[in-house]
Amino acid sequence: MRKQQLIFELLLLAVTIILAVIFLFPFYFSLISAFKSNGQILRDAVSFPKTFYLESFKFLWAKTDFPKATMNSAILTIGGTVMMIVVIPMAAYALERTNKAWTSWMYGFFLAGIMIPFQVYMIPLFKELKLLGLYGSLLGPIVIYVAGSVSFGVLLYTSFLKGIPREIEEAAEIDGCTKYGIFWKIVFPLLGPCTVSMVVLNGLGIWNDFLMPMLVLPSDQPKTVTVEIFTYVGEFSTRWDMVFAGTIISMIPVLAAFLFLQQYFVKGIASGATKG
Repeated sequence: MRKQQLIFELLLLAVTIILAVIFLFPFYFSLISAFKSNGQILRDAVSFPKTFYLESFKFLWAKTDFPKATMNSAILTIGGTVMMIVVIPMAAYALERTNKAWTSWMYGFFLAGIMIPFQVYMIPLFKELKLLGLYGSLLGPIVIYVAGSVSFGVLLYTSFLKGIPREIEEAAEIDGCTKYGIFWKIVFPLLGPCTVSMVVLNGLGIWNDFLMPMLVLPSDQPKTVTVEIFTYVGEFSTRWDMVFAGTIISMIPVLAAFLFLQQYFVKGIASGATKG
């Protein structure tokens, strides 16, 4: 029995190592390629660079629209996540704490949005953006990101709210606190791990999104980081050094944010799952 368990653990370790190598190799390939010239990448793509070539990074920031694209990505990410944190927790709180028939119907309506893929309502959505005058501006994608995150956000926040005792809110109401004061001063601080989970999941999704900025923002102006990197891939020639240099730069904010918020992110996901 002990021998079988040891064999199983060794097989599990081998599978884990293989999967880790598969997932880490693209990062390794991007990292070493970012410090090589385009010719070196084409000659020997997987070799470690003999000298660190930094001209690609200098060219990105001095001669291209990459800085403006980075700023656009930051605006979309920060603006989208802030609006999500302002709107979605209040919606979830109203649905969870209001015991009426319409709240159950509305909760089911929000959850139904998870099952509808973006490609189904993509074309009508773009027509609606043009009708509202939001097509071609950064506000358009932000509104779409917030609306698209409502379904999952309401599910996550309502699951977390079930674990917060109502007696705390009742005591604050007796002391004369308003509904908004109860939520923002008492309930919302207790939703910290859940909020961090929302920030990480949706923030990374917005920062790495390609389809929405590609379709909604003007084609003759700088878009976002992912779209800007895509422009370096041409029909007849490709600047692979620029592609990998831009990729590494775009990874830095993502890795920094995830490493900083990792413990809160895991705690929020685990708490929401157990309390739901």
